[in-house]
Amino acid sequence: MTLVRWGLIGASTIAKEWMIGAIRDAGGEVASVMSSDAARAKDYAAANGIAKHVSDVQALVSDPDIDAVYISTTNELHRDQLMAAADAGKHVLCEKPLALDLYDAHAMVAACHEHGIVMGTNHHLRNAATHRAMREAILSGKIGKPLFARVFHAVFLPPHLQGWRIKTPSAGAGVIMDITVHDADTLRFVLNDEPTHVSAMVQKAGMGEGGVEDGVMGVMRFKSGVLAQFHDAFTTRYAETGFEVHGTEGSLIGRDCMTQQPKGEVILRNAQGEESLNLHHENLYARGVRLFHDAIAGGGQPSATGEDGVKSMAAALAAMEAAKSGRETEVAA
Repeated sequence: MTLVRWGLIGASTIAKEWMIGAIRDAGGEVASVMSSDAARAKDYAAANGIAKHVSDVQALVSDPDIDAVYISTTNELHRDQLMAAADAGKHVLCEKPLALDLYDAHAMVAACHEHGIVMGTNHHLRNAATHRAMREAILSGKIGKPLFARVFHAVFLPPHLQGWRIKTPSAGAGVIMDITVHDADTLRFVLNDEPTHVSAMVQKAGMGEGGVEDGVMGVMRFKSGVLAQFHDAFTTRYAETGFEVHGTEGSLIGRDCMTQQPKGEVILRNAQGEESLNLHHENLYARGVRLFHDAIAGGGQPSATGEDGVKSMAAALAAMEAAKSGRETEVAA
């Protein structure tokens, strides 16, 4: 396929640690980076081997040498930046959550449809070999009818990532919009089902500032009747992540799998005993970019579409409202 030339909107840590390498591994080129801090943009470009750097979104999206953009700024900036890219006819891969409210998220998806461009949401966990194997096992009937699921996604947020995530509510701070939104998307993907209601309670253990939650536990109810527990945190240094689905004829036990790293295992447990599912691990982000490139070329769609981003964000917003109200909350359509 034709080389896809990318512009980065945001000189971010995730782009540096994961996405620049993923784009290159998938056969793309990182052609330019934008930061509102011109000096940061210049230094970032030099450090990461990027030819161009700009300090204005319009300068990046109007560049004829850019085919697609990756947006990884703080959450409150995503909407306007995506709209600028869509207006310029650039394909867009946007970090989650897409926005701070559903009205904006729906508008973002609509704009991409209107301009005929590919839009993806960077829900990387769909690309994990563990979760793809669990989805296939469920679809092939290996655990019978799913009844319950559990997600363990409590981690320790390292100091270099704490910043706005624990301090700035106006940017979408807090563990729910940062981690629970990933749980919602991964549950939707693995179960091939949609959440309808959420109950949740938050914890404020001291890492979050100004009332920002740094831990949450809750339950999502799905259309099929499945109940899914979730536990997310920024504050647990020694917890192991995991993802489980329990059905009428068996259970799937995923260990060490709610992670950016291509690792983890899945055990199928049923009347015959236990067996490990065969997994082919690969870089989650590189797989996501490869599928995005395929979608640009007319073959399939991104691993997580814009619509997926809206639906998973809706579940996270319902969790926030449930924690605030103390009542089970319906997930908005």
